[in-house]
Amino acid sequence: MAKTTGATALMALDACALDLETTSLDASEARIVQIGALRMNRGKIDTNSVMDKIIDPTVPIPSSSTVIHGISNAMLRTAPDLKKAWQGLLEFIRDRVLIGHTIAYDLTILAAEAKRHDLEWQKPRSLCIRHLAPLALPDLHDPSLDKLAAWFGIHVEHRHSALSDALAAGEIFLKLVPLLEESGIRTLAEAERAILLRSTAGLRQGQEAGWERPVADPSDSVLSGGIKNYDTYAYRHAVGDMMTRNPVVVAPKTSLLEATKTMTARGISSVLVAEPAKTGQPLSVYGIVTERDVMRQVAQSGAAALKKKASAVAVSPLASIRQNAFVYRAMSRMRRLKYRHLAVVDEEQKLVGMISARDLLKLRSDAAIALDDAIGEAENAADLANAWGTLPAVVNSLIQENLDAHKITRIVSEEIRSMTERAAILAERDMKADGRGDAPCPYTVIVLGSGGRGESLLKPDQDNAIIFEKGDPDGPEDKWFAELGARMAAILDAAGIPFCNGGIMAKNAEWRGSVALWESRLDEWVSHTNPQNLLNVDIFFDQAAVFGKRDLSISLFRKAFEAGSQNIGFAKALGANVDNISSPFNMFGRIRAENNRLDLKLHGLFPLVAGTRALAIRHNIAQHATRDRLAGLLTLDKGDVGLLSRLMEHHAFLLGLMLQSQEREIASGRKPSNFVDLGRLDRSDTAKLKDALSDIGYIPNLVHDLMF
Repeated sequence: MAKTTGATALMALDACALDLETTSLDASEARIVQIGALRMNRGKIDTNSVMDKIIDPTVPIPSSSTVIHGISNAMLRTAPDLKKAWQGLLEFIRDRVLIGHTIAYDLTILAAEAKRHDLEWQKPRSLCIRHLAPLALPDLHDPSLDKLAAWFGIHVEHRHSALSDALAAGEIFLKLVPLLEESGIRTLAEAERAILLRSTAGLRQGQEAGWERPVADPSDSVLSGGIKNYDTYAYRHAVGDMMTRNPVVVAPKTSLLEATKTMTARGISSVLVAEPAKTGQPLSVYGIVTERDVMRQVAQSGAAALKKKASAVAVSPLASIRQNAFVYRAMSRMRRLKYRHLAVVDEEQKLVGMISARDLLKLRSDAAIALDDAIGEAENAADLANAWGTLPAVVNSLIQENLDAHKITRIVSEEIRSMTERAAILAERDMKADGRGDAPCPYTVIVLGSGGRGESLLKPDQDNAIIFEKGDPDGPEDKWFAELGARMAAILDAAGIPFCNGGIMAKNAEWRGSVALWESRLDEWVSHTNPQNLLNVDIFFDQAAVFGKRDLSISLFRKAFEAGSQNIGFAKALGANVDNISSPFNMFGRIRAENNRLDLKLHGLFPLVAGTRALAIRHNIAQHATRDRLAGLLTLDKGDVGLLSRLMEHHAFLLGLMLQSQEREIASGRKPSNFVDLGRLDRSDTAKLKDALSDIGYIPNLVHDLMF
């Protein structure tokens, strides 16, 4: 079960619906007589995982209470007391958000009983449907359990039975979730914040009654902190830094004995089985033979197994990972697939090395995979949302560890790419299940913008496109991919990556097409520099493939830079985009900001990224990341090289400020924005920000100098 954070979507919560029946409605004296609870897993109630216990309160139950819940003193003869049931309750609700109607009362009773009996108790995060309902149903004036159940057509079989009431509360919560999402309340922290801001009268009544608060304050630093105690090596290094290059290859007809001798002589734990590669061609790999495969064969067949051909024993298909992926992803993929070896491939899916569990032994794997491979095994949008919800807390921890912001944004981008890839896989699977068949031709899904550059922040939207091998606009191929794009977009939106406001999604005709159509679009964009074409270029020239036949994307990416570099007027028009950005400084040299908040994307990141992109296109520096483009410009040894070097540092600094600000906003239940609160910056960071913005003001001059 993934760690629940404030960023976890309500639809993806691992929760527990809870209700208590007590000896009295007076929380100061009430004792528990019945516990009803059932688990809720990512939008589904698990009716097989329930807790239904009558508890001996060790005091007589008043007849007035028995009339309500039906539990009499005679029914307590074989019931355990609370001490015997307590540990089971804690295990049942551990790491889950409590859901209930008037949950503040139940939390108050639990805290009082724990204190009374000297029992362990730590208040969990919780949500009260009595307070959530008015946020989603403003026309419902009586949010009682009975009225809410009637509103949604939910039958409560045994009212005032703890388990029955808990089930009703859970079902009502699930009905409220999509309505809350329509109101802009999507995550746990957003729900907590909304209750605290908009339910003041109800909260005050509970406080006057001496009840616990029904929700936590999401801005509490204890809640908003990241995931602790892990080794940041797995986030600092790519797989390519640790892999074994030039993996050992044996021919398919090699005997298992010879393969074993090769492994022993080389001190390695596996060999690849493949035909010898022709010059310039990638290996055609049959599979992999490992030490464990040899041991299994010998255990089954004895010495005769050593005469078997390697091709007959090799395990395939060979699981792979990109060399630019971070080590944490290799570790989590091995755990998920239960493999000890992964092939390492480059961006063109060509084999470049191997990485094994032995290579990773020095790392503490359980801690290092706080961002695990849950995306890769997600079966629906709720699973994806659950995995995505862990990201802001991990980012917080990486910031606290002073990890380079360029690497943190690469990690965020890796997760966005993985989310898009998995959404494509799920969409394709669903299309097959609906009788729409396989893809009509090879294709690739690409991400655009910051996701393609590897510079994503925590305010994502969908920037994606599809390139397919052949087919006409509105033809059968295009219609199939239109449906795929629409399903992808719906999955991503439900999982927490919202629709692109600008419509840059493969479900829209202008963001999908055949290779030939994309090439004609590129020609149009480069030849006619109108504002819309320049906007498209800003997005498309940052693209990266995430799924399918990736070489379709790679080839188009290179052609785009080649064409752009040869059209000086086009490159010049791109550079002019940064000429009209208003200065963030006033006449006294102070930063101008509305309510002490500065739009750091507008005044900092946009001119830096756009100016660098224009120069990279002009000089055919076909790199994705702004940092790599700046490095490529530095190798030209032209213009103000000192400014170029400083811009690299400024870029990381601005990304770090944005990440910190957005993580705080998400954790406290606010929507992430492009604004930074200048009041939260210390003197050193304020000085760095002024230096960065001052240098960025010279980018138009730099672009003009280096354009020709």
